[in-house]
Amino acid sequence: MALFMDVHHMDGGVSIDDVVKAHQADLATQSGYDVQYLRYWVDEAGGKIFCLVDAPDAEAANTVHREAHGLVADEIYPVQEGV
Repeated sequence: MALFMDVHHMDGGVSIDDVVKAHQADLATQSGYDVQYLRYWVDEAGGKIFCLVDAPDAEAANTVHREAHGLVADEIYPVQEGV
């Protein structure tokens, strides 16, 4: 498993309430793909969502988003957690 940070760019902004619902859908879907969405951050006014995910690969992480709510990431980066 590896860590990935994905980034979503939402035109016109995004509400935290909508992101909470999408994250809940990810959590309900993730186990079928050996994926674990860990945390997320939201820039409501800027329309950006950042998701930290533990997944076998970037495509598995994006597949969960696609199946759960259809909002696939615009960018996905492999990351390492620092201390």
